[in-house]
Amino acid sequence: MITLYNGSALRVMDTLEPGSFDAIITDPPYSSGGSSIRETFKSPSQKYTNTKKNCPFPEFVGETMDQRTWTGFIAEMLEKAKRLCKPGAICAMFTDWRQYPSATDALQRAGWVWRGTAIWDKMNSRPQRGRFKQQAEFIIWGSNGHMPVDRHVPVLPGVYAYAVV
Repeated sequence: MITLYNGSALRVMDTLEPGSFDAIITDPPYSSGGSSIRETFKSPSQKYTNTKKNCPFPEFVGETMDQRTWTGFIAEMLEKAKRLCKPGAICAMFTDWRQYPSATDALQRAGWVWRGTAIWDKMNSRPQRGRFKQQAEFIIWGSNGHMPVDRHVPVLPGVYAYAVV
């Protein structure tokens, strides 16, 4: 059975049974703020959706953490998540280029074995003249300790190409 939990990760994880998860798949706020100080004070729904005023999703906090604070928060979240996981469980965490180094640090600091990175090719992005397109996100992944290769899982792709709708 697959169960999806929705809520503040740190609070929800305190209510769950240790050693009961096969995987953690997370897309935490990147806390990369905005391109200007003016962007920093906008709500997430104003920064990240096209609906602006009638956003159907709840707001979330923590979008304006600096990089060191964010790394500590994510490490704490991943450490709690690891306690909930069975040995050999997978952790897959989405991040963008701005938090990539901090995300890999947090994963390892929380005790996961960093196994690599997969790519989400978003296929579309806002082009910037004279610069590379920022059309990829990264899926940093690791395991809760040893991860046998004979666990009956096929070879997974290293690049997933799905356009942002």
